Amino acid sequence: MSHVVSDTGLILGRHLRQLLRSKLGLVFGLLQPLLFLVLFGPLLERVPLGGPGDSWQTLVPGLLVQLGLFSAAFAGFGILIDKQHGIIERMRVTPVSRPALLLGRVLKDVVALSAQSLLLVVVAVAMGLRAPVAGVLVGFLFVGALTLALASLSYALALRIDSPQGFAPVVNAVNLPAMLLSGILLPMALAPRWLDTVSHLVPFRYLVEGVRAAYVGDYTDGDVALGAVCAAGLAAVSVAVGSRVFRKA
Repeated sequence: MSHVVSDTGLILGRHLRQLLRSKLGLVFGLLQPLLFLVLFGPLLERVPLGGPGDSWQTLVPGLLVQLGLFSAAFAGFGILIDKQHGIIERMRVTPVSRPALLLGRVLKDVVALSAQSLLLVVVAVAMGLRAPVAGVLVGFLFVGALTLALASLSYALALRIDSPQGFAPVVNAVNLPAMLLSGILLPMALAPRWLDTVSHLVPFRYLVEGVRAAYVGDYTDGDVALGAVCAAGLAAVSVAVGSRVFRKA
């Protein structure tokens, strides 16, 4: 176990150094949610959204989940680049722990998404968001768990696919309906009954609703607890799947 922890620390340090050298990647990774926040958020200020809280308490939690959904799901591009440069082949002959190769990368993504989430919330507060500190922290935890889950699956998929041309369409085919059905931009309470029913099959919906409940300080109605269960379950299953793929690879 200590071997896995030390190897994970080494891999994490390597990728954090790479991350700090590519500050533009962090900035542009946050660009889309910020554009939604600045250009779409003001349009909702006088629109009844069918739930507790104001428009910012509805939109910002969705944007946090969107940030994790899109950034973490495309994390596998890093594996594809390493494969093209022969880095993966060289790591296969080292004694480094195979789970550590995954966990170090995934924890780097969690750190990056946490920093981006913090910046997004700071900008949202400047624009009018008011939320309890505990609710904001719950949102960060949910985004961290979502990043852990999706980045693990993304890296596992990238190990099985040989080119970006095959990787991107698969991720987009999953991400787009997941975003639309999870109520990221608008609550699914506004949807027709059939669409609302279908959306209950998408686990990201429960994360969005959990963060929205936390942002209005409502921790007892079950949404936060259900979101936490979904986030923890997704993270546990995804890390297990990713670790198995890395061991076989």
